[in-house]
Formats: sequence, structure tokens, C-alpha cells
Amino acid sequence: MAPGSLFDPDQWLAAQGTLSGDLAAACLAFGRLDAKLAVAGEGMRLRLALQEMADLGWLTGSRIGLERLSLFVALRIGAGDDAALLGQFAWGVRRLTGPGKVEGQGGWVSSLAAFLGFQGEAVLDLAETMTGTEALHPITQAAFLFHAWRMAGAERGARDIEGGVMAARLAGEKLGRGALFLPLALGSGTALRGQGTVLARLAAFYRGAEQASLSALMMIERMADWEARAREAMADCSGRTPGELVKVFARWPMVSAPMAQEHVGASRAAVQRNMDLMTARGVVREITGQGRFRIWTAAS
Repeated sequence: MAPGSLFDPDQWLAAQGTLSGDLAAACLAFGRLDAKLAVAGEGMRLRLALQEMADLGWLTGSRIGLERLSLFVALRIGAGDDAALLGQFAWGVRRLTGPGKVEGQGGWVSSLAAFLGFQGEAVLDLAETMTGTEALHPITQAAFLFHAWRMAGAERGARDIEGGVMAARLAGEKLGRGALFLPLALGSGTALRGQGTVLARLAAFYRGAEQASLSALMMIERMADWEARAREAMADCSGRTPGELVKVFARWPMVSAPMAQEHVGASRAAVQRNMDLMTARGVVREITGQGRFRIWTAAS
């Protein structure tokens, strides 16, 4: 798979000690994000996962925009010639937000195969390479896994996507409470660009993980600002439906009329009337351009 010296756990443990300050900074940023997500709910985790995958696409050269990915995940709209690529990114969103562990109780082979959805020589090699990394901090172990999988061969773009998702989820499942994954591609993607020595790769990974976690926090803060603006824009509307709709849009990246009706507990007519008003006032916008199965998003 890769040169043995580059994937000697002792070298990564030594580099981790040298970079203890960088690791602490990454842990602090992720800890703040984890606390925010513990109360933000499932919708915000989905919002971050969609943005993480969209940014990972830019990093790997696959220009899958956020709205296009969101529509594909929600309604399978817009596949066309890129159906396979969109399917791979949708897989990433599911893995960042759903059940399944990168390192399960059954050992590396079975958990990696289950997470990736296939088992072959590359998976067996990765499982063998990961053996002995248990003493590493989870973020260090995630960096180790990403770079080991990158060098497993096959298509580099696909390996980078799979490796980025596995690394993000591995750290998240070991460190997170509210967060299911550690952001790595959000913002700059520095975490996944490291090359050269173990020390250089790990330094980039720590720095990038910190930057991505801070970018995720900024996203949450922007949505809080949007919520305040939206409430002000709808302040003259009577009843509880406008305020409840604002809450729904603040927490979920994509909202359909039936979904809004379920969350708000109002009639379909009341929900649609208020969503039309929110659209007219520039609070939300419709993104499908269809007459049926329409989806709205916050106009942040």
C-alpha cells in the first residue's frame, strides 16, 4: 500500500508529541463545535455534512455545487451524466450523518468493509496498516487513516473522497457527542492537502481540522444571524406558524412543504401561505424550479 516507514505508528506518535500545541488547538475548536451541535439537532448536522462534501468535491476536482448535491440527496434531482459521481457524494453525506462506525467492535476489516460497502485487497491492506494505531489520539489516527487510504491505489479522486469521509467520521465517533464527524474539507481543505514527512502531513491535518471546525462554527453563527433577520422580517405576521417556520429553515438546509407542515403542526394551506410570504420577502428561496416536489432553503 505505502512505504512502511511512512506508516509506522511510532513515528506518528512522536510527531503527535512534537505538535501537541497544534493538536490541542484542533481539539479546542472541535470541542466548541461539538457543544453547539449537541443542541442544534439533526438538521444542522446535515447542513454541515452537505457543505463538507461539496467542499471535498472542490478539493478533489469534482465541481459538485452545494445546491446540486442537496437536491440530489433530497429528491435525486439533477443526476444526468454525473449520476455515479453524485451517488458517491451522496454516499459521503449518508456516512457523515448516519449509523455505522469506521472502527467497530468486530475489528478493522469488518468495520471498514461495512463502512465502505465493499471488501477487497485494498481494504485488507488498510486494516493491517491501521493495526497498532490504537495509542494515537483520534485526530492523529484519522490523519494516519486518510493518508494510508490515499496511497492504496485505484482512482485518486475516489480514494480522496472515501478517505476524507472515513477520517472525518473516525475522529467524530471517538471524540464527538453532538458532532458525528470532524470537519476536514470545510473552508480551505488544508487538512487533506498535507504531503511529505509524517510531521508535515500531521501539522497540515491538525491545522486544517482546526480551520474547518471554526468554519463550521461560523456557518452555525450565520444561521443564527439569519434566524434573527427572518424573525424581524416576519414580525408583523400573526400566529405561531411564521416563527415556527423560521426555526425549521434555520435548522434544516432543505425544506419541502410537507416537511414544514410536519415540523410546524399547522395546516398545509397555512404553511404554504407563510412560505410564499417568506419567499416574497426574500427570507427563503425555492431552489428546484419545479411545479411539484418543490424545495426551499434559507436565503442567507
